[in-house]
Amino acid sequence: MEPTITLPFSPEQQGWYEKACARIDAGRLQQLLSDLTDIHSPTGAVRDVNQFMADYMSKAGLKSEYRPMNARTGNVVGEKRGSGGGAALMLYAPIDTHLEGDASDRPWAGLTDHVDLRPAARMVGDWVYGLGSSNPKAMAATLTEVATALVEADVPLVGDLILAMADGGMPVNVSERDNAGMSGGVTHLLSRGIAPDFAIIMKPWNWVYHEEPGMGWFRLRVNGTLGYAGVPRGTPGFRSSVVPAAHVILELEQWLVDYAERNTSGVVKPHGWIAGVRAGWPERPAFPSAVTEIFFDVRINPRTSPADVRAQVAQFVADLRARRPDLDLDWEMYGSVPGGSTPPSNWIIQSARRGWEHVEERPHGVPDLLGGQTDGAALRRFGIPTARIGWPWPAEGSPESVAEGLGGMGATYVPDLLPCARKIMYAVIDTLTRTRTELGLR
Repeated sequence: MEPTITLPFSPEQQGWYEKACARIDAGRLQQLLSDLTDIHSPTGAVRDVNQFMADYMSKAGLKSEYRPMNARTGNVVGEKRGSGGGAALMLYAPIDTHLEGDASDRPWAGLTDHVDLRPAARMVGDWVYGLGSSNPKAMAATLTEVATALVEADVPLVGDLILAMADGGMPVNVSERDNAGMSGGVTHLLSRGIAPDFAIIMKPWNWVYHEEPGMGWFRLRVNGTLGYAGVPRGTPGFRSSVVPAAHVILELEQWLVDYAERNTSGVVKPHGWIAGVRAGWPERPAFPSAVTEIFFDVRINPRTSPADVRAQVAQFVADLRARRPDLDLDWEMYGSVPGGSTPPSNWIIQSARRGWEHVEERPHGVPDLLGGQTDGAALRRFGIPTARIGWPWPAEGSPESVAEGLGGMGATYVPDLLPCARKIMYAVIDTLTRTRTELGLR
């Protein structure tokens, strides 16, 4: 990574920045985060939370609008216009949760009813718990607090501030809700009049990223024949699909590790994981399944197309068939989202890095390699230069027991959010108090 381009604030900009940061209210942020967490918003059903946000934005001094996509869901946009002649900067976060928050999550999300898996907020000191309180609702609350503080500080903006939250940010596909997910909400937003010059998306990890991966979803089938538990092994005409699938899983796991290494470039390391295995009937265990399906997600580097990744999976299957002719395999790609990248020299990347360095008091350097996919890739595919910026995650030192792994992404230590808010505020002041010419725009 090249050093960040230095461009100090003028005395006026420094004064505006300090005044705006002084208005950032940790208590108000925590209360908003609790309120958002308390409004259940699974993918494809976020109407209530975004209608709440439209009202909140309006009271904070933004011109706001709830934009329905159907009767159950929609997006929200707030705007604070400047004097004119500047850029439009969008602060963006998704707002849908990755789990349903009901019995359908069990046992796949775990067997214990941890506080971070429940679609209800709980505050303990500086912590907020509940399904999605960290990702995505801490992001929505923090960006809203930045916008609120900016308005209260009465900073003389030249450009326009846009604050937006959308449905469908989770990498899921909920067929019963109009196939919600996979950046459907932000795509709806951007194709219906929201056209910023720059965007900042807040997501976990304490770095500034200029690019993010896409993803490919694959189904690999191991074929056999329908069997019966009462027959001995070696019975002519019976081929298990389940036992050979165990061998395929081990082969696939190693291929995914090699794939990530082979396709790493820039700041993206495109990991892949086996997500699930499906076969047979729980109510008919006497009849071994004729088919066992293996589902996996492969992340896609911005410099690699979904078609290329599809070809790599096809080659893996062909090689496996050649080495194991006893395996009867077929496969398909049933989901694909390209990655997206912004040139590191772009204004918004450099501005976000200046904000990061100002708060951290150290050079930004090379960030940890990234494998997480967000709506930032969609923003960039729409031609919007986008910086991703975040906070240390997951939070450490929780006084409450939370689910292992990613769990409900629902344990937030509010003081961790405040440095990120100041970094974003820096980029907002840096960008929206300048003319388009100063920003390199026409």
